[in-house]
Amino acid sequence: MFKIRRFEDKGIVTFALSGRIEEEHLPGLQGLFEAESAANSTTIALDLVDVRLVDRQAIKFLATCEAQGILLKNCPSYVREWIETGRGMSHESKH
Repeated sequence: MFKIRRFEDKGIVTFALSGRIEEEHLPGLQGLFEAESAANSTTIALDLVDVRLVDRQAIKFLATCEAQGILLKNCPSYVREWIETGRGMSHESKH
């Protein structure tokens, strides 16, 4: 099961994600970020402390989010490793 909770504190809007993040959830997340950005100029963060599983598309999505300035809080080490590995592979394929 996938859940999203929204918190706001000191100009940072945090979406706490829990459960499994799969490709089918990504358009909804993207829509939340776009709506938040349009409503105000706050910083957006994702709290991943309760994330249990992510698929390949979710890893790409999280990497893109981070590249766009969205903070990844409490990112599980395996997710961080996959994000970094994906960046390295993308970089290598450009050569």
